[in-house]
Amino acid sequence: MTRQDPDRPQPPGEPPSRADLDREAEEVTLAVMTASRLLVAVSARALASTDGTLTLPQLRALVVLDTCGPVKLAAMAATLGVNPSTALRMVERLESAGLIDRRTNPANRREVILSLTPAGRDLVERVLAHRRTEIRALVQRLPAEARAGLVPALKALTEAAHEMAVDPFDETRRVGGLFDDPLSPAPPDAPQGGRRRPADRAS
Repeated sequence: MTRQDPDRPQPPGEPPSRADLDREAEEVTLAVMTASRLLVAVSARALASTDGTLTLPQLRALVVLDTCGPVKLAAMAATLGVNPSTALRMVERLESAGLIDRRTNPANRREVILSLTPAGRDLVERVLAHRRTEIRALVQRLPAEARAGLVPALKALTEAAHEMAVDPFDETRRVGGLFDDPLSPAPPDAPQGGRRRPADRAS
């Protein structure tokens, strides 16, 4: 059997080989990872320009609360991928900064319910607005053809993520961590068990 040269150009009209598809997938993977690191850097700059005392994990905790509404401490830990004691220490720091409100679940006094304070919500709004502005400036630097090509590609990537059930807040929903706040009920069209903010909230 003759080995196909992986560097040999594909003849016109011939379907791509497995090696070509693998190479293309690797190139796309590396490009997405690079873009992901860029977005993390943008988020870090947005946070530093708004509040230099907070870390990105702390911002993500605030975004979880902003996106999902009040949640249980255990669900917060699961969503962030940390153990409950680590989540509790983070919550204590954010609470002392006046950004998170912590109270006992009236239905189960062994559970802690977390929600954003007005100051916490304002901080998230300002950080995300700064991030959106910086990303928009980057996009505007692209040629029109490149911008047009990004839209369907990113939409396809997002749709593929939904098909694979890749959602940063899936774990919160899976463990039943969403908590309907009787003082701030979800709107009628919100998913059962809490609010769902626009996709731009995800971090």
